[in-house]
Amino acid sequence: MDIETLRDYCLSLPHVTEYFPFDHDVLAFRVSDKIFAMIDLSSPEWFVIKCDPLKAIDLREQFPDIEPAFHMNKKHWNQINIFGSLSNDFIQTQIRHSFSLVVSKLPKSTKLSNPEILLIH
Repeated sequence: MDIETLRDYCLSLPHVTEYFPFDHDVLAFRVSDKIFAMIDLSSPEWFVIKCDPLKAIDLREQFPDIEPAFHMNKKHWNQINIFGSLSNDFIQTQIRHSFSLVVSKLPKSTKLSNPEILLIH
């Protein structure tokens, strides 16, 4: 998967915005001001996403292109090698999982005022 495809997919999800929270190299994607994915544009091989802790362990054991995320809480964040052997569909599924985890933690009022964010599975 290339960076533009990854970016376009993230931005296609409901109410997603992008910004640079740390510097001009780290691009983050968020929904309702909560980050669900990031990529370092100066070293774009690894894409960081949120993941259910038990699923994160399973994915790391199954796929060499998935590791604990560097500089993040390794219990909740994985990094995926987007230039590795994982298919685009698989990567997109992991992005949706990350997005859904973040949406599930949003306040009820945010979900009610933006019901389309609940439609992603």
